[in-house]
Amino acid sequence: MVKKSFRITNEQGIHARPATTLVKVAMDFKSDISLSALKKTVDFKSIMGVMSLGIYSGTVIEIKCEGEDENEALETISKQISALQLGREI
Repeated sequence: MVKKSFRITNEQGIHARPATTLVKVAMDFKSDISLSALKKTVDFKSIMGVMSLGIYSGTVIEIKCEGEDENEALETISKQISALQLGREI
């Protein structure tokens, strides 16, 4: 299992458009990927789960990947968070 934490810096937090992009990226991997924020954990491959967290600016999120392609999954998702200018790694 590998994991990384990020602080969301985007003023709008993780709203529908970037959430959809991140979920699509996560679905490309075989690993189990979870997203934790605000004392809740959801499947990162579920748009409804991600949106249910209500992640706003300043929120700390943690992404956990477990499976055969866990390192590649975490690296790709991390790059996508940076590319979308959503937050920074902590």
